[in-house]
Amino acid sequence: MSASSTPSRSSSRRRGDPRDARHNGHAKRRKSPALKMVMEMMAIPGISCEEGRIAEYVRKQLRGAGVPAEAIKMDRAHQKTPTTGDVGNLVLKLPGRGAPAVRRAPRRVLMAHLDTVPICVGSRPVWKQGPGFAEGYVESASPQTGLGADDRAGAAVVLDTALATLRREEHPPLTFFWTVQEEIGIQGVRQASLGLLGRPRLAFNFDGGSPCKLTRGATGGYRLTIDVHGVAAHAGGAPEFGVSAIAIASLAIAELQQNGWHGAIRKGRQQGTSNVGTIEGGAATNVVTDHVRLRAEARSPDSKFRQRIVTQIEKAFARAAATTKNVAGQSGRVSFEGGLDYESFCLEDDDPSLLAAEEAVRRVGGQPLRFFSNGGLDANWMTPRGIPTVTLGCGQLYQHTTEERLDVARFHEACRIARLLAWEAGT
Repeated sequence: MSASSTPSRSSSRRRGDPRDARHNGHAKRRKSPALKMVMEMMAIPGISCEEGRIAEYVRKQLRGAGVPAEAIKMDRAHQKTPTTGDVGNLVLKLPGRGAPAVRRAPRRVLMAHLDTVPICVGSRPVWKQGPGFAEGYVESASPQTGLGADDRAGAAVVLDTALATLRREEHPPLTFFWTVQEEIGIQGVRQASLGLLGRPRLAFNFDGGSPCKLTRGATGGYRLTIDVHGVAAHAGGAPEFGVSAIAIASLAIAELQQNGWHGAIRKGRQQGTSNVGTIEGGAATNVVTDHVRLRAEARSPDSKFRQRIVTQIEKAFARAAATTKNVAGQSGRVSFEGGLDYESFCLEDDDPSLLAAEEAVRRVGGQPLRFFSNGGLDANWMTPRGIPTVTLGCGQLYQHTTEERLDVARFHEACRIARLLAWEAGT
């Protein structure tokens, strides 16, 4: 997720800095139930496809609050995704309660993803005080790991709201939805059994950044695997008979970079991004490498321009393979395998979920900001599947890094906003 407007790294203390001790008064303050819960959740390992333990935590919290086991549903999305996971998406659907007008109000769904990126395995959340953080912040005590606030903070906001709802005598029809495999291409929502959600009319996704930042749209992404084949030869005795797959890949990437098709891309009024993210291959330094595999991506809110980026990537690799030859005239070859990760979307200006989110933000004293993201999120598949969804942050900072933090005041703000969205805003 993209970073929100937050205190810069230079203005906040890093772990291990003795100056933190001056501000480390958290031992004298009592954790809120929501903060205690999110810290427990961030400590539970659960990368994409391995969300079983964190899903069980959510289930136990709901069961402990009196929810019957049969009311907690899990779909089979994990059996349909490219990489099989250990659990599917988790759903709790509640009927409306109270006055007829409230009971019959449009259903709304609150959602967040359960998985974290691998760098967060081993997170040891610790609550600290520091300048620029009104209620302190949480980071991992281990400098080698990320925190996992992306998106355990969102999952905790949704769970906190569900538990609070169960104690209320009146609320509209509500669905609480915890998804899997978001971090590896938004696979869980793509394969979700949306019929379990009960046809919600309003949808709110809690993910990275500021609670006041309302992500009303996001780019689309295409993922590509490129296999480059060369000709093996002894690198010392007969290199002229080899065709290096590494050389082919290097030439192709250099062409893309030189011609403005790698990194941030702007062609006239059209824009997007591309990245060759991984390259694997080679067995020894004394062998001309005959095969490498690369993984790349292309992003753009314009599907036609996104395909143009993909075409440029494919042409660059094909040209490099055709023109890299050995003394016998043999050249390399390439093959491609790719597919759409998620399509772009943008909510209408008067979308009911967007307007309700703005109302809730204002009611807690915030100033809502409409935002378009260059990263994918669960809303990329919820929206085209018929459930227009707005995304709100939960106070996460520096996601996907060992610098990751959770701004506690912003997290509590997200909890208050979520309750308003569940019970009042937009009714």
